[in-house]
Amino acid sequence: MSDNFSPESYKTDSKPVWCAGCGDFAIYKSMTMAFSELKIPKDNIVLVSGIGCSSRLPGYFSTYGFNSVHGRALPIASGLKFARPDLTVMAVGGDGDGFSIGGGHILHTIRRNTSITYMVIDNNIYGLTKGQASPTTPQKHKLEKALAGPYDMPINPMHIVFSYGAPFLARVNSTNIKMMSEVIQEALNYPGFAFIHCLASCITYMGGEFNQFIKKRAYNLDEKGHDPADHKSAYEIALNEQFAMGVIYKKPLD
Repeated sequence: MSDNFSPESYKTDSKPVWCAGCGDFAIYKSMTMAFSELKIPKDNIVLVSGIGCSSRLPGYFSTYGFNSVHGRALPIASGLKFARPDLTVMAVGGDGDGFSIGGGHILHTIRRNTSITYMVIDNNIYGLTKGQASPTTPQKHKLEKALAGPYDMPINPMHIVFSYGAPFLARVNSTNIKMMSEVIQEALNYPGFAFIHCLASCITYMGGEFNQFIKKRAYNLDEKGHDPADHKSAYEIALNEQFAMGVIYKKPLD
């Protein structure tokens, strides 16, 4: 077992193939920083993903990893955690992977309160399969780009996950690496299911439009003096269409 816990030590020699300017590069960096800060041995970490641009992440880490089929990261990560509770298990994937094909798995993972961290990297579009509408794509974008389902309302991931009873709920933006790393650390340390909604622009199919969309609606919870243990306040934040950044809810431990 190596005692090298530098962020670089968690990377492989494989070079990411994401488009230049993709938010996944920053997410990759924030995850290595989080593992480094927590000094988690590489052979104690398992990353599980589905299919999609962000689901390539396990292949770029020198930890254990599993690139599963589309939408099935959570049941595989859960089974692994049940079999090896001593391991740090983190599932990652995109909005299509998590909220469409794999949407039904979120409820049952939360219901069992499986002690894994699940980060959905939401770019409001299907990136790998060339720009189809995902469950979070805004109606305006679908109308302008003539995508399928232009009148389908986009889902609110935070409201859904909070309503299911997730004990840990947070949102981050890929443009803020420091906050991402800190939130990932807090989620990994939480002894229960931890959900992170990570907003990341798809530079190819959403361009700078999504970053501007986030910028107009985002605010930092720390600056508002929010108490993550306040269930009622957290619910109101989850319902809100603004993008609250930081830890929204953290159920107090008994």
